[in-house]
Amino acid sequence: MANEIEAVDAEMLGTIKRHAGVGMLVGILVAIAGILALVAPLAAGLSVAIAVGVLLMVSGVSRVFLAFKMGSFGHGLLMFVIGLLSALAGLYMVARPGMALATITIVLAAYFIVDGVFQIIWALRLRPIQGWGWTLFSGVVALALGIMIWRQFPVSGVWAVGTLAGIQMIFGGSSIASVCSAAKRAAADTQAA
Repeated sequence: MANEIEAVDAEMLGTIKRHAGVGMLVGILVAIAGILALVAPLAAGLSVAIAVGVLLMVSGVSRVFLAFKMGSFGHGLLMFVIGLLSALAGLYMVARPGMALATITIVLAAYFIVDGVFQIIWALRLRPIQGWGWTLFSGVVALALGIMIWRQFPVSGVWAVGTLAGIQMIFGGSSIASVCSAAKRAAADTQAA
């Protein structure tokens, strides 16, 4: 088992080394997109709402198609109904991205509140273990963020989704670029040795 894991790790490291330049470029572009999302959080939030709407429409149409391909409408009725609802929800989100963004903001606030409470409970249960404080800190931050988004609604709908997407893109892009940069340095060091 350990040899298989090492083989997979070696293969993955080799792939990263071979494509480090492209990976660094992608990471930088994702981080730049994150910065742009922070500069224009409403535009980023509306883009997220539209993207989710398009995905729901594709999912819905695919399910309706599958319902008809099942041959018997009796067996495919539930699939048809779910597909139709998905397609209509997606169409509504694309047609009314502002309302969709408001809904996503409320769901996001509720998620952060619930996640924060559970992280705090988990941290208190982990208390004797080293590092439990980070879990507590993460829970407190999530809870505070959820409450802040909830209390500032509907104004938070303008900034919350786009800002959080931007922050995630900055961290995600930075991590991709740093891993690829380290792999590129390791490959250069290996060739030099």
